[in-house]
Amino acid sequence: MNKYPKISIITPSFNQGKFIRDTIESVLNQNYPNLEYFIIDGGSSDNTLDVLRQYQGYLTWVSEKDNGQADAINKGIRMSTGEIITFINSDDYYLPNTLFKVADLFLTHPEIVWITGNYQIIDENKKTIEPFVVKYKNYFRKRSNPHRLRLTNYIIQPSTFWRKKANDEIGLFDATLRYTFDYDYWLRLMDNYPHLCIDDPLSAFRIHGQSKGGAEYKQQFKEEIDVLKRYQPSNFEYLFHVIHNWLIVKSYNIFK
Repeated sequence: MNKYPKISIITPSFNQGKFIRDTIESVLNQNYPNLEYFIIDGGSSDNTLDVLRQYQGYLTWVSEKDNGQADAINKGIRMSTGEIITFINSDDYYLPNTLFKVADLFLTHPEIVWITGNYQIIDENKKTIEPFVVKYKNYFRKRSNPHRLRLTNYIIQPSTFWRKKANDEIGLFDATLRYTFDYDYWLRLMDNYPHLCIDDPLSAFRIHGQSKGGAEYKQQFKEEIDVLKRYQPSNFEYLFHVIHNWLIVKSYNIFK
């Protein structure tokens, strides 16, 4: 019997052939002994499928039209059999030893349902960028609670893992959301389950010209506010979040 819990990883993919090899290699090079890995591709027309074919037998992949990123992730979750679930996008990657760290934490903290860690922000060429953003989010994450998550989204998506029982109990991602289905899910997790925040950087989050975070941040922030309204924030929480996002947009406009 394997002492490590099975971890199921889902990568939603669409025309990220330039980066997806980095993602795949970062998962497989973890050498985690109890892993299942799904790549759910939305029908890419670039070289993505050529890359995926090179890993036949090491992962499971499908390529077919879907209804967006959240729909693809939900498809992967339904296919998964692991005790621990996560997803990582096809332009991000894990740092070494991430899966062993996460598995050990779940084993030693059986009461914890989800775990989130730190990260690096990188550019198209893997150069580390935006260290202030990393420090800023880490400040909130060290003080994590439902109130603060309504103030700002400090949860790092590729550095977040949860027990599959959460999907069974509170559902899947909201596929009607384009940008902030993960924030909506973190709010649900926060309201229902104990979690653990760690300082260790677990992933590299890539920002580039074609990424949503790089090219469509204004739309993302607008949808984030719409999601926040679902969770009945206080007037202070709502106002802080609106002002916070407004300041970020202004800063982007200045420095871009």
